[in-house]
Amino acid sequence: MKNDPRTGRRALLIGTALVPATAWASPAVTAVASFSILADMVRQIGGEAATVTSLVPADADTHAYQPGTGDLRAMTNADLLVENGLGLEGWMARLGDASGFHGTRVVATRGVTPRYMKEGSRTSLDPHAWQDPRDGLIYATNIADGLVAADPSRAAIWRAGAERFRAAIQETDRWIEQQIAAVPPERRRIIATHDAFGYYGARYGIAFLAVEGLSTDAEPSARAIAALVAQIRREKATTVFLENMTDPRLARMLAREAGVTVSGPLYSDALSKPDGPAPDYLTMLRYNTNLFVRAMKGP
Repeated sequence: MKNDPRTGRRALLIGTALVPATAWASPAVTAVASFSILADMVRQIGGEAATVTSLVPADADTHAYQPGTGDLRAMTNADLLVENGLGLEGWMARLGDASGFHGTRVVATRGVTPRYMKEGSRTSLDPHAWQDPRDGLIYATNIADGLVAADPSRAAIWRAGAERFRAAIQETDRWIEQQIAAVPPERRRIIATHDAFGYYGARYGIAFLAVEGLSTDAEPSARAIAALVAQIRREKATTVFLENMTDPRLARMLAREAGVTVSGPLYSDALSKPDGPAPDYLTMLRYNTNLFVRAMKGP
């Protein structure tokens, strides 16, 4: 049976009627997100009813970010602050104190089961939970709850936006599963220059090897690089992936030493600019997946 377009219009009118008139008349909620991926999530849920600023811009490194005076002004005037948590934004506590922020604060990873990573003798939290779309669903719920707390008069708008976004995340998750299923399990290995894909790898059964630890400002030692080169050769990997905010010299050196191809850029901690290949969260997941699958299948 074909969908009747009049039914969709009726549903829209009914939904609109349930939203208080004040929700449309009042100014948009002013939201600040710590980095570009979270900012996109807030935009997807809030739509035109939310004005969103990302502190860390597209193509920039959240780990090594240094806030400026513009960030202080943005925080001071914001109704809502969305941060990742799990140790990603080491600079956020200082910025929050300096700005005097008193709005609604959301930690997007609240309720996520964190992963831990070994860096030598040290165990660290892995903050990159958004790389698993199932955790992306948790992010969406937490952000919607924060918007409701910041502006209850628009609760129906925030809930509807979150429902649409969650459905799109679930669709993307199913699509990724289908793409990875075409790769034999023994070929599911990826070399990246930043250890940001642990959640993605756990979700889809891919082993990720990385030159750097959890932080892109960590300088790998000669011994670590030599060990990884040996591992690349032992496992017959053919590609090293460069990320959009990583110094390309590292991947090129690794590729030269191990005799592999440099590919990318991957988008892990930051989206691309609007005219790039990964301007939003779901497009980023699909773009990275296409690169992974192509490399794992090989020639």
